[in-house]
Amino acid sequence: MSGNVTTPALADVVAVACAEAWRGDGEIFASGMGTIPMLGARLARATFEPDLMVSDGEAFFVSGDLPIGSTDKTVEGWIPFRQVFDTLWGGRRHVMMGASQIDRFGNTNIANIGPWDKPKAQLLGVRGGPGNTVNNATSFFIPKHVSTVFVTSVDMVSGVGYDRAGQLGGFIAARHDLRRVVTNLAVLDFGGPDHCMRLVSVHPGVSVDDVVANTGFQLHVPSNVPESRGPTDDEMAAIDRIDPRGFRHRELPS
Repeated sequence: MSGNVTTPALADVVAVACAEAWRGDGEIFASGMGTIPMLGARLARATFEPDLMVSDGEAFFVSGDLPIGSTDKTVEGWIPFRQVFDTLWGGRRHVMMGASQIDRFGNTNIANIGPWDKPKAQLLGVRGGPGNTVNNATSFFIPKHVSTVFVTSVDMVSGVGYDRAGQLGGFIAARHDLRRVVTNLAVLDFGGPDHCMRLVSVHPGVSVDDVVANTGFQLHVPSNVPESRGPTDDEMAAIDRIDPRGFRHRELPS
């Protein structure tokens, strides 16, 4: 028997991987920073995590499958910026944010590249990195998996990794929860020895060697690394409802 097997688009595989980061979270604020993380949060709520609360990225919790870029929304509640901090400090939030650098234990940098006193590039500043990583669950979406991003040591600690959280102990160590890192090559977590970064799956067409070659530190690689799954028919339908204009493909072309 023969037939054509269609490889899912990279952006669709990544959207599913991002959505999976929220699996099992229940009724919390799922906060995705950027197009694909936002799509992942809304996809999770539209399929396997219906109790998630998602926002329009401005000031409201919204119901239904709000398309990315749409203003035609059904408002469920109010979540102005100042109220986000109340949710964050209470730990009832799981954010997926970016990182310009990330190391083996999940310390991240979004502030500057190069020495602090004379950086090569000034970035966003630490922004919400410290508060996110010590108060609520945090995952990361990194669209370009290269060794200059996955580094042995970040130039500035904007987000706290497992090694530093362990050293601080107490409340910070107890609340610290880095879940997933999703990239254009793979899905990773911090399930290796001493919470070091572990390879969870590789995307279609990507090998384990590809991921290792593009990672600037020793990555924990299990003996069996599966391929990241593509969307089910229901998930694909939800993706098309949430991103009908295909913004995800602009961020991650196949």
